[in-house]
Amino acid sequence: MPDTPQPALLQSSPILDYGHPRIQALLSERGWSLLPEAERIGAIYDFVRKDIAFGYNSGDEIPASQVLADGLGQCNTKGSLLMALLRASGIPCRFHGFTIDKRLQKGAITGLAYWLAPRSIVHSWVEVWLDGRWLELEGFILDAAYLSALQRRFPQARAFCGYGAATPNLQAPGVEWCGRSTYIQKDGINHDFGRFDTPDGFYARHGSNLSGLKRWLFVHAIRHAMNRRVRAIRQFPA
Repeated sequence: MPDTPQPALLQSSPILDYGHPRIQALLSERGWSLLPEAERIGAIYDFVRKDIAFGYNSGDEIPASQVLADGLGQCNTKGSLLMALLRASGIPCRFHGFTIDKRLQKGAITGLAYWLAPRSIVHSWVEVWLDGRWLELEGFILDAAYLSALQRRFPQARAFCGYGAATPNLQAPGVEWCGRSTYIQKDGINHDFGRFDTPDGFYARHGSNLSGLKRWLFVHAIRHAMNRRVRAIRQFPA
């Protein structure tokens, strides 16, 4: 039998700040809590995947409300927003932490940014409880426009690692919500840290990707260049 969710997996936290007015306004506007559970998960998942662009925030540990305000994120920050919205809508979920080889980011990250990145980058996915089992959700990381641009840029690619993806089939990576697990970076994982009730607990134990001068450079300069690079990739012609 799978381990069943505990009440803690519905609670808020400083990162999962679903009581924030910005998040509450979105929940009220979308009416997700009125949907059956599977549809509710799918609607929230699709919002995070499609409406929150792939990109780089100021850090992994920012609250979900800031991710929503930024309108963009990567695996860890989009995951925080997904968890906050799920919990606020009554869906138990948990955080599963990993590292991925930085080769997975090559192409999306270039030059100094790639050199500064640690060899193993902190990564995560969200596990959600549905119909008596845990599902692993990772396919929300790349927005649909960015993924489509990669597919156009590499039309013959199947097994693929780079540009923020690590998948056995770039042309059909299985990121759509169909009531089962979704992945887009799984094939790049090189270490498993296990499961945590919140991202807060994970970062308190394992930290995030950058600190000190590297963190300052990232926040104030490098991430802006990285986001320009991502926007350029997204505009690859049809």
